[in-house]
Amino acid sequence: MKATVDREGCIECGLCASICPEVFRMGDDGPAEAYVDEVPESAEQTAVEAQEGCPVSVITVD
Repeated sequence: MKATVDREGCIECGLCASICPEVFRMGDDGPAEAYVDEVPESAEQTAVEAQEGCPVSVITVD
């Protein structure tokens, strides 16, 4: 399972990083980023929750 963030559309709310810090973090330049190549099995559910909770729908987890 992989996670990506369309950083151009990110509004920097930090929700994804707070829900699933194992996969998402706020980048040094502002927008969120998925910083792992593969979502750990233990974080799959919270990564999907972050995707579903993103207010601008810029997260993809598949």
